[in-house]
Amino acid sequence: MFFLRKNLLIGLLLCSSVALAQVAKYSNEFLAIGVSARSLAMGGASIVTTNDVTAGYFNPANLLKIKPKFQLALMHAEYYAGISKYDYGAFSTRIDSNSVASVSVIRFGTDNIPNTLNLVDANGNVNYNQISSFAVTNFAALLSYARKIPKLKGVNIGATAKIVRNKLGPFGGSWGFGFDVGASYSYKKWNFAAVGRDITGTFNAYTYNLTSSQQQVFAATGNSIPSNSLEVTLPRLILGASRTFTVLKNKLTITPEINLTTTFDGQRNVLIATRAFSTDPVMGLEVGYLGMIYLRAGVNNIQKATDVSGKTQTIVSPSVGVGLRYKIFYLDYALTYFGGGDNGIGLYSNIFSLKIDIANLHLPKPKA
Repeated sequence: MFFLRKNLLIGLLLCSSVALAQVAKYSNEFLAIGVSARSLAMGGASIVTTNDVTAGYFNPANLLKIKPKFQLALMHAEYYAGISKYDYGAFSTRIDSNSVASVSVIRFGTDNIPNTLNLVDANGNVNYNQISSFAVTNFAALLSYARKIPKLKGVNIGATAKIVRNKLGPFGGSWGFGFDVGASYSYKKWNFAAVGRDITGTFNAYTYNLTSSQQQVFAATGNSIPSNSLEVTLPRLILGASRTFTVLKNKLTITPEINLTTTFDGQRNVLIATRAFSTDPVMGLEVGYLGMIYLRAGVNNIQKATDVSGKTQTIVSPSVGVGLRYKIFYLDYALTYFGGGDNGIGLYSNIFSLKIDIANLHLPKPKA
């Protein structure tokens, strides 16, 4: 019985341990998982070539590449054999020929976690009817806006305001707020982009409301009681470049993209790691035929790992996917590698996403 209680306490402490530090290296990581099966199939390399409503997540400046007046996107994914669920929805609207706005919502949650804090009463009696359940959820709302710079040819800029809510069942949670900024630039056949995530730092204020009896269980089992605290998500910089090649009389397009994600919170296990910063490269490729059928592949999480014999090797996480377009509907699928499981067996996730062009809008070209 105490094993169940201990597991619950460990889970709660893992959720709250990050909040005890003022600056956390891995904070709001659910926002780094990624959205859109197209992007996930390309390893997450998307800040340059994303040209739809999902740009509100990847690079708000690219919202200006959306052609329809309204666009809707939906995605559902399940991780850890369906234990955790990831849901995403976004809607965009063109304001005028020079500006576009969007709203996105993300939920990542683990439901039906057993709450065994009241399993054993003060007299040592076990009552299984006292077992309840709770959920640990991460929620974010993204409000994005993009605008052209008429005097700077080929330059678009955008920003995203993020409202973050983390909830640890009935025991506590946090509210957070932060900003992303993005820019894109086109030069001849090349396209470039830069995104600053959590550019001002995203602040999460954690509060806990444990009852006195719950605190006694924590103390009796040798666990520390979490206290109210402030967590800061540090900024990261993403740079990207891409170019589209056309062959077979423009019937076939080949679009490679590379992104470089740089963090400034100390050394990480990535390809380029120093004490001051760490840079993680991500590469993706999309091949399209007649603008209707797409094949995609990508690699990310390039790391150094040591096997049981002590030999160091480089490992990567591959991903593949396909996309279909029929009139106003876009259906995308991705198979992503989520890391190594037991006995060296990889953990894979199947991801589907849907995008709909609700209406087209033909606007006059902006005046120079």
